[in-house]
Amino acid sequence: MNPWPVVALPALASLIGLFAGQDLRDQRLAKGLAVGASAASLVLVVLAWVSGAEPLEAAGPGVAAGELSVPLSLLSDSTRLAVGAVVALVALCVQAYSAVYLRTDDRYARFAATVSLFTAAMLLVVFSGDLVLTVLGWEVMGWCSYLLIGHWSRRHSARRAAHKAFLVTRVADIGFVLGMVGLAAGAGTTSLTGVVDAWSGEGADGAARAVAMTLIVIGVLGKSAQVPFQDWLADAMEGPTPASALIHAATMVAAGTVVLAGLFPVLVLSHPARWVLGISVAVTMVLAAVLAFAQSDLKRLLAWSTVSQVGVMLSALAVAPLAEGPDAGLFHLWAHAIFKALLFLAIGWASVIAGGTAAPTLRGSATAIPILRVSFLFGLLSLAGVPVVVGGLSKEHVIAAAWHGAVEPGPGLVVLVALLLTVAVTAAYCTRAYLLLTAHVRSGDEGGRAVEQAGVAAVPPVVQVVLGGLVVLSAIGGLVLFTDAFDVGSASLAWIAITLLIIAVGVAAALRGGLDKDPAQVLAARLVPHADAGLGADALYRAVAVTPVLALARVVAFLDTEVVDLYVRGTAVVTRAAGWAGARAHHGERPSSAIGLVLGAVVVLALVGVLAS
Repeated sequence: MNPWPVVALPALASLIGLFAGQDLRDQRLAKGLAVGASAASLVLVVLAWVSGAEPLEAAGPGVAAGELSVPLSLLSDSTRLAVGAVVALVALCVQAYSAVYLRTDDRYARFAATVSLFTAAMLLVVFSGDLVLTVLGWEVMGWCSYLLIGHWSRRHSARRAAHKAFLVTRVADIGFVLGMVGLAAGAGTTSLTGVVDAWSGEGADGAARAVAMTLIVIGVLGKSAQVPFQDWLADAMEGPTPASALIHAATMVAAGTVVLAGLFPVLVLSHPARWVLGISVAVTMVLAAVLAFAQSDLKRLLAWSTVSQVGVMLSALAVAPLAEGPDAGLFHLWAHAIFKALLFLAIGWASVIAGGTAAPTLRGSATAIPILRVSFLFGLLSLAGVPVVVGGLSKEHVIAAAWHGAVEPGPGLVVLVALLLTVAVTAAYCTRAYLLLTAHVRSGDEGGRAVEQAGVAAVPPVVQVVLGGLVVLSAIGGLVLFTDAFDVGSASLAWIAITLLIIAVGVAAALRGGLDKDPAQVLAARLVPHADAGLGADALYRAVAVTPVLALARVVAFLDTEVVDLYVRGTAVVTRAAGWAGARAHHGERPSSAIGLVLGAVVVLALVGVLAS
């Protein structure tokens, strides 16, 4: 299948949507374009996937840039089609959900158009066979994330979160672009196949390869919100919940996994880059899981869980041997897209019913609504990595890849230990979230009234269909392993047993205080305010980056106004004095003593200028 139409459909819908349906009364066209384009892309990808189409390189409008070949082609194979299918599926769910969730938003049309453009950019990265197209999709996603996070721009917090996300990721993107330029220059082509062949061959410059791949890894760490760039993603919760579902589930933060998977043969040979990636994701997995457990806002809990789970995805790429390939990480991306979209969309509707996303507000909000209760159950089971459900299967294969990498030189052992710790903490915060969302609430208090309202509140049919479909996929999505989409081998029964034991430990720890208490308040009450503040990462950003930059800006402004402008002001004074003297001479008036003073000032200024130069 030629993947160009798959990318072009949402891009075209975005372009038309920007100029259609901007009036609240005329949003039907915007909704039709957004949902229709996503559905069409999904149908095209699924048909090509199930038909078993042969791998294909679709030619693009290639250009020649001197000695550099720029083919601008797309690639299509079973793995890319599977990843493209889940991206298109999540985009369709988000668009359908948004049509209801944002039905009274006067800027819905722009939101839907931005989501369509975001989807097109992610699909471009998935199917890209050219580094230029990869960078293009990567950059467009950065701009779209800024627009989606700041969609409710009338709020200062939303504007600040959008600026923060944009600036942090842009700093990391400097490394990404430089790394891509280095790979293309060394290979003489931007073709992904040509770059991999050139840099994985025996004659490749190992030092240059390590530098280029390390720079790309830094860019990936920024977009994926890994340490030291981890703090922006939690603040991105200021955007509408559908935007959070899209960014966290199947786009942007997962894009780095797709890019590194395409460059995997080169990454395996770049040991410094793998160490940087391995250490960063190992720290991020555990740190983000702990922060998720101690969050007082359940939407931010899901945000920190995304940071942790993206670390799990990338860990497979950091440690898997060349023979294992990158498919364990891609399979976890596939699974994560399903269950994380389910959790975000479910908690979005729960917050509509309860009136907020804070833990006390959401307490018991899913009790009276079966579709929400089931959604949270299967979503959290997958997030916790319980075997059989899709998230459990994908996590087992990541652990297996880490085990195989632990016996080889590299960060494999560190990553394996971090993975096992992450499994325990993830099980604990998933248990906590389920208890809070489904715990019994006494009738008569604020929480009880929320649950009573939930019992009579009608969940729109569109939302029920979206959540129901994602529940089914969370339960049986592991059947994708019976296709040729992901070559992940077989999971070890011993590791499954070990994982189950670790999950049980995490669940037991969360239940230590009983069913009627918040586990975070029982086990980590002192950590909660610090976790809500991201352990002071904002203050660190200000101390390391913001304060020095502002100080330097003040120095530059002073030099500009008090030093550079001195010559300009001196010239103006000389000109005015000369003009005044000429006018006086023309009228034949006798010079006064003031002329002497002016001329004296001119002489002084001239001397100052000469001495300063």
